[in-house]
Amino acid sequence: MTSAIRHVTIDSVDAYRLASFWSQVLGLPVHEDNEPGDEDVLIEGAGLLFVTVPEPKTVKNRVHLDLQPQDRTRDEEVERVLTLGATLVGDRRAPDGKGWAVLADPEGNEFCVERGAAERAGEPGA
Repeated sequence: MTSAIRHVTIDSVDAYRLASFWSQVLGLPVHEDNEPGDEDVLIEGAGLLFVTVPEPKTVKNRVHLDLQPQDRTRDEEVERVLTLGATLVGDRRAPDGKGWAVLADPEGNEFCVERGAAERAGEPGA
């Protein structure tokens, strides 16, 4: 027998607040049973589980999420996510349009925004 990944669990100082940020980023709801103050909060359909822990993040993530916008460009998505509360950590966008942007969520967890589906459509191997 093999195993399946049930959730990707992300430690957080405030599970509900961080899950709410990611809910907006992904356009997916926080589980209907979750509310502010809950120590574990699930985003429906994403398999992301946010768990409150006592200590803050102190080092770079060993695992991170790569986002690919479905209905906008990478740069439009970067701007949208910045307005939701993310911060730009590193800009790996190249003059030819390739590359990605490294951002951090409100608790400092790094993630990347890659080029959108339409931007990749003409690439070999896309």
